[in-house]
Amino acid sequence: MVTLVVLVIAAVAAAASVSLLALAVALPPTRGERLLRTLAEFGRTHGKLIDDRGPRWDERVRLAWVDGMNRLGRAVTPPGARARLSRLLDYAGNPDDRPIEVVIRRRGLLLIGVGAVGALFGTILAGPVGALLGGPAGAVLGLFVTDLAIHELGVKRQRELAASLPDVLDAMVIGVEAGLSLDAAMQQVAESLSGPMPSEVNRVLQEMRIGISRTEALHALSTRTTIRPLRSFVTALVQAGELGVPIANVLREHARDQRMKRRQAAEEKAHKVPIKLLFPVLFCLFPAIFVVILGPGVLRLLAALAR
Repeated sequence: MVTLVVLVIAAVAAAASVSLLALAVALPPTRGERLLRTLAEFGRTHGKLIDDRGPRWDERVRLAWVDGMNRLGRAVTPPGARARLSRLLDYAGNPDDRPIEVVIRRRGLLLIGVGAVGALFGTILAGPVGALLGGPAGAVLGLFVTDLAIHELGVKRQRELAASLPDVLDAMVIGVEAGLSLDAAMQQVAESLSGPMPSEVNRVLQEMRIGISRTEALHALSTRTTIRPLRSFVTALVQAGELGVPIANVLREHARDQRMKRRQAAEEKAHKVPIKLLFPVLFCLFPAIFVVILGPGVLRLLAALAR
């Protein structure tokens, strides 16, 4: 009786999943989706001969599959989750291969794929009960795998931002003290240096070129980072521009402070080295030393006892 109930529940869950996918595929496209599809078709056919027969069957299947995954991803990504994903992508530097629409599509794809794998392993390990438990668990895991990957990319990039901030500040100090304006010094940094921080400086300059004020562009930079020194530097730049404080003094003080913090961080890591080496030495080096030192004595003792 219990097995029958479990099978019925599993069948209902599978039917609900298939119905959700079918509903996502069957939903009519929005106006924005139709416009984007038209532009994509124009980009593919511009400069080429148009085939009156239309796309091949395999292309139609692929487009239908991609469209279904897009709609399923949007169905399981509410506005709050979309805003959170956009913020994580900002922290990760908005990679070219991971725009927000691709991320949402991968959420729907991994929801189905990992859920099916979880149900399969659950069936192998524990039968219908394992499928009933492993399917939803795998679906939840697949839903958040993309979020975790983007979060890790963001953490890595923010770490790189913090490491390159002192060099960027030093370069800006040199440019301003050489007679350049702040914008010209930022342009020099964006052209001569490479890395996450010069890329952010270049993005600020691009936003200023399209008409955004320097204050708004700097505030946008502050929202794209979790590094407290960078946020304080942006706040100091904005206040200096509003109050008329010389920019060179602000840059010099922050550059000196960042150099000191980097040296302190390096000294802290150096002080941690003996503690980190303690356990490898204790478990790897000492046994070998004991074998070399005590081994001959133990062999002689065993030989003496044998006689």
